[in-house]
Amino acid sequence: MAVLATPALAGSGSPGEPGVGDPYFPEAGNGGYDVSHYDVRLRYQPKNDLLRGTTTIVAEPTKDLSAFNLDFALEVDSVRVNGLPAKVSRSGATELTVEPKRTLRRGSLATFVVKYADKPSEVQVDGSTPWKRTSTGAVAVGQPQIAEWWFPSNDHPSDKATFDISVAVPNGTEVLSNGEMTGRSQRGGWTRWNWRMPTPSATYLAFLAIGQYGISGKTGAFDQPMITAYADGLGELADPARASVERTPEVLDFLSGLFGEYPFESQGGVVPAEGLGFALETQTRPVYSPGFFRIGSNTSVVTHELAHQWFGDSVAVRDWPQIWLNEGFASYAEWLWAEHQGNGTAQQLFDHYYSLYPADSEFWQVKPGDPGRENLFHGAVYDRGAMTLHALRNRIGDRDMLRTVRAWYEQNRDGNATVEEFIALTERISGQQLDGFFDEWLFSAGKPQVGERAGVPRTAAAPAAEPKAVEQLDHTHELLARRHGHG
Repeated sequence: MAVLATPALAGSGSPGEPGVGDPYFPEAGNGGYDVSHYDVRLRYQPKNDLLRGTTTIVAEPTKDLSAFNLDFALEVDSVRVNGLPAKVSRSGATELTVEPKRTLRRGSLATFVVKYADKPSEVQVDGSTPWKRTSTGAVAVGQPQIAEWWFPSNDHPSDKATFDISVAVPNGTEVLSNGEMTGRSQRGGWTRWNWRMPTPSATYLAFLAIGQYGISGKTGAFDQPMITAYADGLGELADPARASVERTPEVLDFLSGLFGEYPFESQGGVVPAEGLGFALETQTRPVYSPGFFRIGSNTSVVTHELAHQWFGDSVAVRDWPQIWLNEGFASYAEWLWAEHQGNGTAQQLFDHYYSLYPADSEFWQVKPGDPGRENLFHGAVYDRGAMTLHALRNRIGDRDMLRTVRAWYEQNRDGNATVEEFIALTERISGQQLDGFFDEWLFSAGKPQVGERAGVPRTAAAPAAEPKAVEQLDHTHELLARRHGHG
């Protein structure tokens, strides 16, 4: 058992930075400490949206700290640091500054206990809130920010941690979250649901879905526990939703054959009936808007979100400009799944999307390797991102492409990475100098050249016949692009 180090006297040390310096979200996250674990204990009343909580954070200061910040938007009752009351002030809509009674020493083990109560749906930042109240509960799912509306945190993907999430709700209400369900108990008209995520996760990948759900548990791929949940009220979308999400083990088995061992200990999926217009790769258990299933069964979105379990969740971005490492890989996985299902080869899909956008299209002005905050989820990050990976595959060959993708995952599993590191790995494995290739495909505005001279073979000089997978892919990406900020 770890022992708390003796804190220094007040007056020594210096404050932690109010952000990690992300180029797109400078105030996201906080400097001066690394979190190892969140214990989030909540009580939620759907009738009035009142959320009461106590979150215990275990962290290690990376320097002597006289003060530090937490990202949180709700009203705070109290904060204790290493058991002692701390002074709290708010320096922004989602920024808390905490001054402990005693300075925290670098390398010590520190605990922050935050008690709070508020109505998250009424707490708006820049005119909106990502906490979505529903007719039977709420949905807390969002990217790049959601944690601030239900637990205080160091809210940036560069600081991963493990989670225990415990939520009490009135009897007859269900609670879904990440990882394994470790227990459920009833007392005084309330049911407490307990979930545990033992593999480190970025904060935005933790989620809550509260309301009326039909929950099923079974053995999934790799003999792991699989929990799926479908909200009451899905109506005619219930059957296609189940037909899609219940294929999770099949898709995971396919993806593990490409990428390597599945990163986590559990799996599944959740489909709320309302409150969500997109899907998100919430760790171990993606959440899907029912809108994805209006065209019938849709395994493209299931493949996309499950591919993120490797690329986006396990291998997370170091900062948000690296978003191509998430969306390009997940989108290309959809192409590979389509080929596996006989709905068009990856080359046919490359030809289709390359031909779809003329050279003067705005689509080609977005640079997937650094799209800018306003274009974080632009269609080009997905489709041009997938095209980049297929063009790379054509350039270096199937063997080196597979070796690169698997090595990328193994070397960065449970960590964070950058596009520059991926380029360096690709060059090392392929033995090719690829700066020019990546500059054209990821970092330059304009339509990249293809053909033998460009080192990127293409089978069709004119627009190819539309592959069968295109309708499902286009519908999926239209909805995925809605995940902007608080959207």
